[in-house]
Amino acid sequence: MPDDVRRWPTGRLLSSAARQVERDWNAHLAAWDLNHASLPVLVLLAHRDHSQRELATATSVTEQTMSRVLARMERTGYVTRRPHGDDRRRHVISLTALGAEVMREAADPAPAEALSTRGLGPEQVEQLRELLALMVIAGQSPPRPGQLP
Repeated sequence: MPDDVRRWPTGRLLSSAARQVERDWNAHLAAWDLNHASLPVLVLLAHRDHSQRELATATSVTEQTMSRVLARMERTGYVTRRPHGDDRRRHVISLTALGAEVMREAADPAPAEALSTRGLGPEQVEQLRELLALMVIAGQSPPRPGQLP
């Protein structure tokens, strides 16, 4: 007999839903040879050039991970790397014209919203967004003494 998801602990429900949305989102982004880690890089580069370190910090990944993300994006022609003018150990990462075009298409919020709210009505979406925002805000404040982290 299948597991009744309505009886799962809340954490398991959130984790399962988040993984499903991420899988669906990655499948959507694959049309441009992107994934959830590479799209934010395109968005950041659309505003200005960055170093690999800046991109890694801004997206909360290691420089090693960012190096792999950038290598893939360079192969697809979305970004270029050139030596930094003052520091030979660093590179400046820039968005190409193709990368800018792909970013505009792939960063459209409508598909992401549809994937993450599938099966919900407008009122449910509003309620879900409010609850998730409350959880994010609560997670940003340090726990009080005696409170579970």
